[in-house]
Amino acid sequence: MRKITLAAICIALFACNQPNEKIESTSSANTFSIDGKKATVYTTADSTNLRLSITDTIMFKDLPQPLETDVCVFVDPAKPFQTLLGIGGALTDASAETFAKLPKDKQQEFLTACYDPQKGIGYTLGRTTIHSCDFSSDTYTYVADKDSTLKSFSVDHDKKFRIPFIKDAIAAAGGQLTLFCSPWSPPAWMKTNNDMLHGGKLKPEYYQAWANYFVKFIKTYDAEGIPIWGASIQNEPMATQKWESCIYSAEDERDFLKKNLGPTLEKEGLGDKKIIVWDHNRDLLYQRASTLLEDPDAAKYVWGVGFHWYEDWSGGTQMFENVRRVKEAFQDKNLIFTEGCNDKFKFDSIKNWSLGERYGRSMINDFNNGTVGWTDWNVLLDETGGPNHVGNFCYAPIHADTKTGQLIYTNSYYYIGHFSKFIRPGAKRVAAAPSRSPFLTTAFLNEDGKLVVVVMNQTSQKIPYKLWIAGKAADITALPHSIATLVL
Repeated sequence: MRKITLAAICIALFACNQPNEKIESTSSANTFSIDGKKATVYTTADSTNLRLSITDTIMFKDLPQPLETDVCVFVDPAKPFQTLLGIGGALTDASAETFAKLPKDKQQEFLTACYDPQKGIGYTLGRTTIHSCDFSSDTYTYVADKDSTLKSFSVDHDKKFRIPFIKDAIAAAGGQLTLFCSPWSPPAWMKTNNDMLHGGKLKPEYYQAWANYFVKFIKTYDAEGIPIWGASIQNEPMATQKWESCIYSAEDERDFLKKNLGPTLEKEGLGDKKIIVWDHNRDLLYQRASTLLEDPDAAKYVWGVGFHWYEDWSGGTQMFENVRRVKEAFQDKNLIFTEGCNDKFKFDSIKNWSLGERYGRSMINDFNNGTVGWTDWNVLLDETGGPNHVGNFCYAPIHADTKTGQLIYTNSYYYIGHFSKFIRPGAKRVAAAPSRSPFLTTAFLNEDGKLVVVVMNQTSQKIPYKLWIAGKAADITALPHSIATLVL
């Protein structure tokens, strides 16, 4: 490993402070030896100025057997699991409209902060919507009323804000961004309630027209220079909302997929597009997955199962184990976190430390339970937590004060960055386990051979511990309410 100089540390500090699972065969992972290794420690901590800051370089010494009294984080790079697809956030109308209101230099600061892996946190995954959602300034579709032939299909609405914004994000990410799309509702005339809002269901006679709509969207965005990697069938298909929403039972989603969407994508030369089912909370995750994946005619079209984190709305525990249960039962399918945010926006709480800790807790547990991709909700919102046409305001990792043109980085930005900046697409998760409950930890081995270990301290106590790998250990201290990334 190269020698870390004071100058290199200073440069890195400047850059960083901008704003029962199936085990894969060992031969598929990079080999890793701890001999001669040092680890650079990056820390974000409450009640400090540390934000993705280099705080230590630790050395390893022989320690064949830790004591029972030792606090340890054990990592085994020889035990690989799933391969990381990417980490990122949603490029919504709200994000695009907010971005357009920023001065040019602040636009560039935002793009660098989110998509540059050296100076920012290196997002590689994105989500966008098929026409409007709640985080749009209005409700709209891409076709004229009752045009089931879709001859009027046009994305001209998106050309003002969203399409230029996504293109800027792709360029900032180095020319490639894994982007999937999700609809919140079909056009009103396709639905039983004749309303894009307030739930309702897709009428069976419009199943094929709606499948064709997906094709039109994917091909039109591709023609605009925005490749679509995949699509989920319906955002939150069991939620009747005051905004755009549509209800699918598990059987509805299964039948639409196997009879219409799957065959239509194949027929139109889009069989390589990845189809994500469910796209809702962890609570009903297993029931939905089993209904679709136990039907071979539907399962053959499914790349993976998407999920959100809003099952804990009443203050209860997030249902992380349900993610593991799906992975145990359907090992050939992928799991992807498709949306999460802190809601009930209040500007005076924008620095609340719990906002970031919720991300760290979810990301560590989701990855440890088999998730291959993790997608935050809006990448950028304004000072009101919007725009949002039904007043459903929420937090984003970065907010723009459109009155002053300034960017506000929440703790969530830094917590996400402890993963996305260091764990890159193609990395394999490896075994990691803490010896004490205050710690949460996960670890990945990147394709370049770098081992990345994330350790989160959820307590108000400073806790010394040992990072133990293959009979060697290094001493480190976890600051109160902190997250640290150790890179070997």
